Amino acid sequence: MSTHVKLYIPGPVEVSPATFAAMSQPMMGHRGKGFQDLYAEIQPQLQTLFGTKQQVFLSTSSAWGVMEGSIRNLVKKKVLNCCNGAFSDKWLDVSRRCGKEAEAYQVEWGQPILAEEMDKRLATGEFDAVTFIHNETSTGVLSPLAEIAALKKKYPDVMFITDSVSGFTTVPVNFDELGIDVLLTGSQKAFALPPGLALFAASEAAMARAATINDRGYYFDFLEFKSNGEKSMTPSTPCISLIYGLRHQLQAMFAEGLENRYARHARLNGMVHEWVRKNGFEFFAPEGYRSKSLTCVANNRNIDVAAFIGLLKKNHSFIIDGGYGKLKGKTFRISNMGDETDETIGTVIAALDDSLAKL
Repeated sequence: MSTHVKLYIPGPVEVSPATFAAMSQPMMGHRGKGFQDLYAEIQPQLQTLFGTKQQVFLSTSSAWGVMEGSIRNLVKKKVLNCCNGAFSDKWLDVSRRCGKEAEAYQVEWGQPILAEEMDKRLATGEFDAVTFIHNETSTGVLSPLAEIAALKKKYPDVMFITDSVSGFTTVPVNFDELGIDVLLTGSQKAFALPPGLALFAASEAAMARAATINDRGYYFDFLEFKSNGEKSMTPSTPCISLIYGLRHQLQAMFAEGLENRYARHARLNGMVHEWVRKNGFEFFAPEGYRSKSLTCVANNRNIDVAAFIGLLKKNHSFIIDGGYGKLKGKTFRISNMGDETDETIGTVIAALDDSLAKL
């Protein structure tokens, strides 16, 4: 029997035995009352978590499904894709593959998206939608969502589409207060569930825009989500096991308390940051714009990242990430999101120290 290697990569993150146990409930028909009751049961907690009176929708897909769906549902004229890392860069490609006119607001990987720069571009009047990643997983950059969302008042006809896949539930995100049009996330990050479930909220303005677009498809049609959601249903077959797991994790989150959860993520993130400084490494993201869910460490010491990760895995059965895409070897990423505790992160830090000493 192989040794379980515990995940400290920035997703999928470690899933607890209790969550797996919750997922192993018997199957049921997804068009019957049992499923409707399950969906209706978790809806109030989801609305509290999202900070919204709108429905929160469940999509059997990765978050990318809803990212693409947002483009197909909401872009009529032209979309501004804010790009500062691998996932935000990809949104530009997706927009064009969906046949939409798209332009990049491109900044260097590791830098944040800034409201004043977005404002300059939206002021041209060319755009009717903008995509933005709150927490760019590839670089560990947390961009200033509240400042960016404040632009919505100035550009009410522009759809503000926000991905908070790796930021959501590690810092507060209040959908209604922000006034944005789409907020989407995925199951495999801070929810600490297996991949395959996306969650999103959409504004009334987003639904009104979608109603004017004829080629929005079916699987990610916002109006299908809305009409089915009103009956506590999903448009297509849902991943029932993951939704059982979601119910379990929501119960755990609310038992902990959301403020305590945010504080725990900040504290654990701070423990990793302390390790970075103590060992003479630098941060890839600038001060004031660093993720609370993961740390992207700049390899300024020029260590052999692959060997470092190999030692960590071989001797301690932990795995961290060796840098995403063009940052491979130049950075490494350590996750602290999900169900982690002071004790588990402390154990990882001791293992990182040991592995570094053996390089």
